[in-house]
Amino acid sequence: MKLNGRRSFLKTAGLAPAALALSAKPASAAEEVLRLGVIGPGGMGSNHLRNLLGRKDVAITHVCDVDQSRLATAAALVEKGSRAPQAVKDLRQILDDKSVDAVLIATPDHWHTPAAILALEAGKHVYVEKPCSHNIREGRLLVEAAKRSGKCLQVGTQSRSTPIIREAMDIVLKGEIGEVLVAKAWNSQLRRSIGKSKPATPPANLDYDLWIGPAPMVPYRTNLLPGVWRWWHDFGAGDIGNDGVHDIDVACWGLGVTTQPSRITCQGGKYFFDDDQQWPDTQYAIFEYPVAGKPRVMKQLIFEQRIWSPYVQEGYENGVAFYGTKGVLIIGHAVGWKLYGAKNKLLAEKTGPVDLVAHHTNFFDCIRGTQKQLNADAMAGHLSASLCHLANIGARIGRVLHFDPATEQILNDAEAAPLVRRKYRPGHWAVPKGV
Repeated sequence: MKLNGRRSFLKTAGLAPAALALSAKPASAAEEVLRLGVIGPGGMGSNHLRNLLGRKDVAITHVCDVDQSRLATAAALVEKGSRAPQAVKDLRQILDDKSVDAVLIATPDHWHTPAAILALEAGKHVYVEKPCSHNIREGRLLVEAAKRSGKCLQVGTQSRSTPIIREAMDIVLKGEIGEVLVAKAWNSQLRRSIGKSKPATPPANLDYDLWIGPAPMVPYRTNLLPGVWRWWHDFGAGDIGNDGVHDIDVACWGLGVTTQPSRITCQGGKYFFDDDQQWPDTQYAIFEYPVAGKPRVMKQLIFEQRIWSPYVQEGYENGVAFYGTKGVLIIGHAVGWKLYGAKNKLLAEKTGPVDLVAHHTNFFDCIRGTQKQLNADAMAGHLSASLCHLANIGARIGRVLHFDPATEQILNDAEAAPLVRRKYRPGHWAVPKGV
């Protein structure tokens, strides 16, 4: 297995055919060409670009990155596939352009909600990568902004648009394995050490001030960019928010929970890596949800993470298990699923990868009105991201958290309660209102 993790399949899975020239005129009213700006076109953003360039119903008119090298690479890719986009380093240049219909945000996590809210307020539809927020309060503000704007907001948890996963969820939610009171998600893989560093001078091609944005200003480090930001408290949510959120999101979906949990506990820390990573490399979290109309009955969601152990459990390296009173359904992320009945008899199984293209299509069809339901709307994204944030808070605090699902506040814990929010750079233009 490659040390940089299992999600490399996204670079090839579901990729559209070779880039096609985009038509200036739509084939029909339903095929109206949408003008799209891509903010953060490196990393996962480059995978989005390669998929989008194969579509006739989307024109990538803008690419935006604070790194001039990445910006030039993205612009060249788009120009090769269709036509030269406008290449800008400040996302406001896209938001100010009234001809842009939608934006795709694949920035570091600390920019997800601020950029998405600014885009919604500018009248743009938004596709934002997971986790959709850096903290719980941001997530709630994003939900409110999406509702207030009347625009479509899709979160990048693409399992929700993958036909094979939707089929598995149909089995679970229709009760074919009986009553499901427990779901378990896990994230097992081997990550690299990020090493140790000291403050340094940012490279000339990077606008570091713009990269920091609304987050508190901290010195540049060589193991902060690119991609490594996710291991730092100020900019990411650890691997639970990076890869784990995919499996957590599916667990929420199949468990049928539509609110926040009321009790959370998480134990974990850095058990393996001796480096600058600030988030746990090992976590075991439990979330409990009250069952309506059944006093003292709870649903339970469990999450396990070991990013130093690329070995299978339940037959899959990463996945979700739904434990029902009449059977068990186990999903391997980007692999498929297996359904077991009485006496552990294998009743059915399917294999297949995650479908990123289908997730794009659902988003664009909802913008056009040919589909009515976003598969991963702001609330779904907020609920799954919140579990990542609550688990991380629990691991930092080291005790059980009591959470009010209605107010989204941690109760009776003066140390933990402030962590549902974060500190921002005073007076920065991208700080969301109400944080």
